[in-house]
Amino acid sequence: MKAALCVEPGRLEIVDRDSAPHPKAGEARIAISHVGICGTDYHIFEGKHPFLEYPRVMGHEISATVLEAGEGVHLTAGTKVIVNPYIACGTCIACRKQKPNCCTNIRVLGVHTDGAMCEEITVPAGNLYPADDLSPEAAATVEFLAIGAHAVRRSMAPSGSRTLVIGAGPIGLGTAIFARIAGHAVTLLDTSRERLAMAADRLNFASGLLADDTLEEAVAELTGGDGFDVVFDATGYRASMERAFRFVAHGGSLVLVSVVKEDITFSDPEFHKREMMLIGSRNATREDFDHVRKSIADGLVPIDQLITHRTTLPDLATDLPRWAREKSGLIKALIQIG
Repeated sequence: MKAALCVEPGRLEIVDRDSAPHPKAGEARIAISHVGICGTDYHIFEGKHPFLEYPRVMGHEISATVLEAGEGVHLTAGTKVIVNPYIACGTCIACRKQKPNCCTNIRVLGVHTDGAMCEEITVPAGNLYPADDLSPEAAATVEFLAIGAHAVRRSMAPSGSRTLVIGAGPIGLGTAIFARIAGHAVTLLDTSRERLAMAADRLNFASGLLADDTLEEAVAELTGGDGFDVVFDATGYRASMERAFRFVAHGGSLVLVSVVKEDITFSDPEFHKREMMLIGSRNATREDFDHVRKSIADGLVPIDQLITHRTTLPDLATDLPRWAREKSGLIKALIQIG
């Protein structure tokens, strides 16, 4: 089969590889239909991922079709599926608490093990969810949207909450979309006027703030001095995560959707006087995948506005490096594999 192999940072090649192995008990072999390109994939290509061994086949935002099922698997050939790329151990404390998204031994397709920028893979059948009537393109967006849906669910913020989403990249936009679905009044914050304008034009997020020297005054003016009931940081930048504490209302919550290698620090008096909650959000669970799938099917997610770039497996070695440099107008790029 053909596969896109990141041989080393900055070097992506289309290579021939052995077909995926026949499934063992509890597994299924699947034909890849579409794969979304994630910020993680760009970081892997650029050599910026802290915990990765090369060479690596990237790709964890996946739609596929079942080719064959192993013993004990009740999936028929031809079934259209969405792939949950978080392979959990099933036995650690997180898994025992029904939180496989933060399994202590988690393996993520395309990061810890080879992913789906290829024609076939074999995966645990429990990580395959029915795509139902979603198009293959829409099904390939479910995983990245589930990250935001999970963060919104983790916030426990009720309908009507005044919400700030920091970072208007794909994860931030997904978080904003599902905050809006949950009934929140959403404001986006970003360093880029272009990204804020694109979010307004394509996704109807009219309330936007630019991260500049007047930001604190702008937040105070917009919220009557109260701050936001819930703040989501989806930037992946330490300075932004630390600054986000300032925007939370008394009694509010800060949800860290992104993660950084460094320590983050904050003022304990400011944290305590607000009696605010600080919440970590990692990956997503079956509940979130199902919520996203249903929301797309119900027309609540503007998939056609989120997918801005398309390519094929043969063209990926040219397109992915270019998109890693040229982000203007880019929200979500999809690779057609099958």
